[in-house]
Amino acid sequence: MKRISAMLLLPLALAAPAGAMDSGATEELQRLDPETRLEQRCDVEAMDRIHKDPAKLVPDELVAYAFEEPKIKGDKIRSAGAAFRSKGEWYHLSYTCSTSPDHMTILTFQYAIGQVVPHDQWAHHYLVP
Repeated sequence: MKRISAMLLLPLALAAPAGAMDSGATEELQRLDPETRLEQRCDVEAMDRIHKDPAKLVPDELVAYAFEEPKIKGDKIRSAGAAFRSKGEWYHLSYTCSTSPDHMTILTFQYAIGQVVPHDQWAHHYLVP
């Protein structure tokens, strides 16, 4: 799995109304190969959902493969070992996401925010301060 920061798309995606991405984010996604597009589209959705979550977290980066490689099958990705950064701390995250065949429209999305990742585990799991 390629490491592509969700930061690439996040500012563009969050600037749009809920559930929508602006044309710049859409163009960036369309330039990616289909598998990377699926992962990035779902990463952006995860960050958007976390941003709106009652937990009041402010995600600024997400690593879908921090603790376990995501499982991709067709238009669906399951990332049980993801992590996201908020306010300088990393948190465990798992999500399941399905998209339209072009990987641009989210059809279903479920997520669970886990515990804070201890600082001594960051480097081993590709998590940067």
